[in-house]
Amino acid sequence: MEKKVPIEDIGYVILEHQQTHITLPLLNALSCHNVSVVLCGENRMPNAMLMNLDSNTTQSETYRAQIEVSEPLKKNIWKQIVEAKIRNQAGLLNRLGKDGNKLKPYYLHVKSGDSDNREGIAAKIYWNELFGKDFLREREGKAPNNLLNYGYSILRAAVARALIGSGLFPAFGIYHRNRYNAFPLADDLMEPYRPYVDECVYYLRMQEEIELTKEVKSKLLRVLFADTLFDKVMRPLDVGLSITTASLAKCFLEKQKKISYPLLE
Repeated sequence: MEKKVPIEDIGYVILEHQQTHITLPLLNALSCHNVSVVLCGENRMPNAMLMNLDSNTTQSETYRAQIEVSEPLKKNIWKQIVEAKIRNQAGLLNRLGKDGNKLKPYYLHVKSGDSDNREGIAAKIYWNELFGKDFLREREGKAPNNLLNYGYSILRAAVARALIGSGLFPAFGIYHRNRYNAFPLADDLMEPYRPYVDECVYYLRMQEEIELTKEVKSKLLRVLFADTLFDKVMRPLDVGLSITTASLAKCFLEKQKKISYPLLE
């Protein structure tokens, strides 16, 4: 069955089946239109990404600002990220009828660079409230860890795409600095968006959909189009990512001091 879609309407292509064939001209065309191409391994989990390295006309300027960013500014940016993440975790708990107020002391008292690890402390409380005290968030842990891993991988690809679209280089992280990680900045910036994936996984688990079927993967992919609220303006999450990455570029260029993140409530 043949289906034609304008390439301008495509944001992401996920190549999952191991016998998939794709031509180099098509890959180049997708790259030129800033389409994020995600390659899956034999376990059908996202394994790699194809990204455009020249999608922003002012990227040399933002690259320099990103490389030369001061340590105090990086610590302040990470503080903002942690605050936004814990705040959205609390917002999700409240939305689900759970006790999000338990996290309030943590997002109100984050220090520069999160020096006392408020993020880690809040995470333990958050997962216990969301999935129960028996749940352990581990990459190789039991379900729904598999769903979280898949959802986060898709979110990570979307953040990397938005970063490059804003003229930023995903390899230069703020907090995540693993030498084997090609996209540490995407890992940094996606943190406050994780609760949107968590919400989807929560409902899938409630419906006992804990296997990564085609239908479940499709539902996780649709997280990228969830409604996100920015200063009383609603935008799809995919668009929201571009708002966030553009604000980060302005922070690096010292044109503004605050990163724009959506509020989950």
